[in-house]
Amino acid sequence: MAKENANKSFVLRVDADTMAAIERWAADEFRSTNGQLQWIINEALCKAGRQPKKGGGQ
Repeated sequence: MAKENANKSFVLRVDADTMAAIERWAADEFRSTNGQLQWIINEALCKAGRQPKKGGGQ
């Protein structure tokens, strides 16, 4: 039985200067660029009180 992937992929266009800043920040935090972007998004959702419930899908 195949395991369902809980992650969703999408294309994100970011200007070169912003991407370079994200890559530097990720390196400083010992994260991948993808991991850093996930962390940034999660922090913004928490700060805005919009963090989805675990396992709820929303």
